[in-house]
Amino acid sequence: MRVTVRLFARLRDLAGSGELMREVEAPATVRTVWQSLAAEIPALVEYEGTMSVAVNAEYARMAAAVHDGDEVAFLPPVSGG
Repeated sequence: MRVTVRLFARLRDLAGSGELMREVEAPATVRTVWQSLAAEIPALVEYEGTMSVAVNAEYARMAAAVHDGDEVAFLPPVSGG
């Protein structure tokens, strides 16, 4: 199945793009999508414990189910004033 992955802030910089398409086998979870990305871009791994995730613009957990056509977003912590 195909999902759209959105990356923000530092994750976008590391991946070289803010939006990627991913093919994952069903059944899939957010973690499945993340592991696919981290295998390709190992520098992302350090953010796994601190980032937020969303599926179709709703905050979710790594164990949340992902379906064909879903959008999965990964958001690292952001600081600033």
